[in-house]
Amino acid sequence: MSAPEPQYIFDAQEKPSLPLFQVPLIEATDETVQGYGCLVDDPDAFDIQIVQWPAQGWRPVDAGTGDEAGYVEGVFHGEWTGDVLMGRNEAVNGEYVLGWSTDPQQASNTLATAPRDQVLLWHMNYHPDGGQLFYPLEGLPFVVPVALPGDDLTPEKVVAFWCDGSKGLYIHPNTWHEGIFPVHDRQRFLDRQGRVHARVSCDIGEEFGVYLSVPLKR
Repeated sequence: MSAPEPQYIFDAQEKPSLPLFQVPLIEATDETVQGYGCLVDDPDAFDIQIVQWPAQGWRPVDAGTGDEAGYVEGVFHGEWTGDVLMGRNEAVNGEYVLGWSTDPQQASNTLATAPRDQVLLWHMNYHPDGGQLFYPLEGLPFVVPVALPGDDLTPEKVVAFWCDGSKGLYIHPNTWHEGIFPVHDRQRFLDRQGRVHARVSCDIGEEFGVYLSVPLKR
C-alpha cells in the first residue's frame, strides 16, 4: 500500500504533539560532508550531477541520452512567520511548512512564542534525478538536515550540518534532506537542482512517531 501524497501547506495545529528526537549538529567542513556532498566556493564554477533515466528492462538506455534535462535555478526563501518556519523555492515553484520552533499544537502563525533555536522537523525527501546546491546569497550561516541514501531512513541516521555562510552546500543525488534552515529570521539562497525534480518523501512524524529537533545554534 502506497503512502499518501505529502501535503506541504497546512496549519501547524493539524499536526499532533509528538516526542522529540535530538539531531546532532555538525560543523560543515570538507571532511564532515563527505558522502553527503561537498562545500562549494563558487556556484558559477560548479556542475550539478544529473542522473541518467533508469532502464525499464534489460535493454540499456542509450549512452548520451536520458540525462539531458539539465537543471533549474531560482531563489529559495527561508522565513519564520511566528513559530512556523516556511520555505519557498522559486526553482520548482514550491512552498512548504518546514517545521516549528515549538510543539505544533501550541505554535503561533503570527507571534514568536518560543526561541527560534531549533526546528521541529516533520518531513524529509530526496531527489533521485540529480544533485542540489544551496548557496547563501547574504553570506549568513544556515543549517541543513541530511541523511545518507537508502530508503530505510530512521531518525538515528539524520545529522544536521551547520554552515558558516562563506560557502554553499551541494548534496549528491539520493541524499535525504529538507529545505535550508536560516539561522536568522529570513534568508535567501541560490537553489540549483535537477529539472525533472523527482521527489521521494518520508513523513517522519507518521512513520516514527517523533519530530526531529534540529538545532540552529552551535
